[in-house]
Amino acid sequence: MTTPGQNWNAAAYAANGRFVATLASPVVELLAPQAGERILDVGCGDGALTEQIAARGAQVKGIDSSPAMLEAARQRGLDVEQHSADALPYRSEFDAVFSNAALHWLSADRHPALLASIHRALKHGSRFVAEMGGQGNIAAIRLALAAVFTRYGIDTEEAAASYYPSPGVYRRLLEEAGFTVTSIQLIPRPTPLPNGMEAWLNTFRNGVLDQLAPEDRGKALADTVRLLEPVLRDGDGNWVADYVRLRFSARAE
Repeated sequence: MTTPGQNWNAAAYAANGRFVATLASPVVELLAPQAGERILDVGCGDGALTEQIAARGAQVKGIDSSPAMLEAARQRGLDVEQHSADALPYRSEFDAVFSNAALHWLSADRHPALLASIHRALKHGSRFVAEMGGQGNIAAIRLALAAVFTRYGIDTEEAAASYYPSPGVYRRLLEEAGFTVTSIQLIPRPTPLPNGMEAWLNTFRNGVLDQLAPEDRGKALADTVRLLEPVLRDGDGNWVADYVRLRFSARAE
């Protein structure tokens, strides 16, 4: 058994997860980065969005906990450091903090420390703009995984260690951390998977799949895909994942 969470492979992410950055234009526009601003990108991954923000003239620092992803970001020439998002070393240094598709990878119990850490990193009155998985995110996928993996005695929600909150719950967490919320909304976003469901599962749920014995992995993966076909695959064979995003903007008081 491996520890709960997710293990990132930069090559697999580039091949199967590029849509994460491609579909992030609305949250980057909400951030509205300005030339000369110091911006912290929390959960920068391989730096695809960090690079876009820097191209607007901002001074961007990226942080991530994955050495593999950070190495890919450094190959883009970006300024990145390895830190856990709930234990950032910065104090009143940034004009904005940005995060896309990263915060939900921390379990619910870590979010008060996460938000306190981000609040400390910001200058007074500065903004925090982010998008993450929200309530109902990949619900069909999670239910299919739970149905299959229960046969192996594995709690897939515990193994994934992810958090998909409602707007009301996350607004309270932000306010308790010292933020004033300026906007927060839940956005259903059906997301095409050009390489199919198996590739998505191997990329974005490898922490769950790794809980299995090697000889069980192939069958469990096939059974999960089979359960999802009637729901998420159309008659032409195209897969669309049931993504739901939580997008918000807040100000550090």
